[in-house]
Amino acid sequence: MTAPPGSRSRSRRARLSHSADFDRVLRQGRSHASRELVLYVFPRGDAGPPRLGLSVSRKVGGAVDRNRVKRLLREAFTREGGKLPVGADVVLVARADIREVAERDGLGGVRARLAELVSEVEGAVPVEDTEKSEAEASR
Repeated sequence: MTAPPGSRSRSRRARLSHSADFDRVLRQGRSHASRELVLYVFPRGDAGPPRLGLSVSRKVGGAVDRNRVKRLLREAFTREGGKLPVGADVVLVARADIREVAERDGLGGVRARLAELVSEVEGAVPVEDTEKSEAEASR
């Protein structure tokens, strides 16, 4: 069974895949940091959805731990990334402490840490607005 035509390309567009894109975001973007994550944001100037790049080093753990952290970060970004300004490129750098959060709290903990950083970004949708829209959508 194969994916519908174009479905893979849509997910690829939502990711940073070129080293030049990573460099631009890391050098020119604004950073927001916590003990577990560093969020770099750079407005790319178009009206597309936010694109994500991940940096998870071996300090986080072995391959299994790093891949689990990357899956959780992608899922958390899927849920929280909509609060970011349109046309933003984002690089998330995982620090060693994120592994403990992922083991202890799972997706909820990782998402909470990411939400804290997203709320600091200039032009991000305030948390109150997203909670209201989620509540209205569930009715």
